[in-house]
Amino acid sequence: MNTLYVVGNINVDLIMSTLNDWPQRGTEVMLQHSELRPGGSAGNCALALEAMQVPHRAIANQGNDGFSAWLASHFPHSAAHWPLSSCETSLTVGLTHPDNERSFISNRGHITELTAEDVLAQLPAQATAGDIVLLCGTFLCLKLYAAYPTLLAEIKQRGFIVAVDTGWPPEGWSTALRQQIDVWLKHCDWLLLNEVETLGLADLPSLQSCAQQLATKLSGKGGCVVKCGADGARLWHSLQEMHVASQPVKVVDTIGAGDSFNAGFLTALLYQESAHTALQWGIDVASLAISSSPRRYPDWQQLQQHKEVR
Repeated sequence: MNTLYVVGNINVDLIMSTLNDWPQRGTEVMLQHSELRPGGSAGNCALALEAMQVPHRAIANQGNDGFSAWLASHFPHSAAHWPLSSCETSLTVGLTHPDNERSFISNRGHITELTAEDVLAQLPAQATAGDIVLLCGTFLCLKLYAAYPTLLAEIKQRGFIVAVDTGWPPEGWSTALRQQIDVWLKHCDWLLLNEVETLGLADLPSLQSCAQQLATKLSGKGGCVVKCGADGARLWHSLQEMHVASQPVKVVDTIGAGDSFNAGFLTALLYQESAHTALQWGIDVASLAISSSPRRYPDWQQLQQHKEVR
């Protein structure tokens, strides 16, 4: 059976809502809801895969403070392999606004200490045909990102399908950053972005032109996927566009929506489904995730049955 390896930022999330206005300096506000949970782009994706009963491994590291054991306990099949970094655990405070948009405030913590050597030591020396590696939180894992050109080349050399969800760079997009990314995009099969990330990375006038350009820079074995929220998702491959619409849902919690999409999309590829089905599974998983509390996910067998009756 093939395996999906999820690499990158697994951290603690403190989610608080609802923040109507930023407080003035020196003042205090009380919010109605808070939730402490494991998170990060890689963490959210791995939790979805666990709930979906998809063969996977979360590849990360851990800090050495009071949060470390608590965070590791949520990934029992993976955390035993995580190296220990002598630093605090990475923590993100997520603030939800009335329009369901979010603001995030993070420390640096252990995810900045994850190295290419840490990752490669947790991956098989040779992939089974069809195994996938997803790299998340690209710009947050500082030491890992510095080694992306050689890391992705080595992962490809080992025979893995490579997918990357960069996220948004905290320092913003720049010409220098785009040039850095161009060096390793050729080792990437699938690029999984949202709309603003696609526009920022390619820096062209339209979403279509941006995604088309990015698709041409990839290995040619996958494509550029753009997650479009309520508008579903789009895929550009060989300059051809594919779109799958989403059905309206009552939104409860949008945090990790894109990570849930990644889990559904890559699960379909893991089971050798078509690109169209992969888009649909990504949307289905994300839609259930953001409309449920406690959060729920379909398992891959439910997705397969749903596909058969469509």
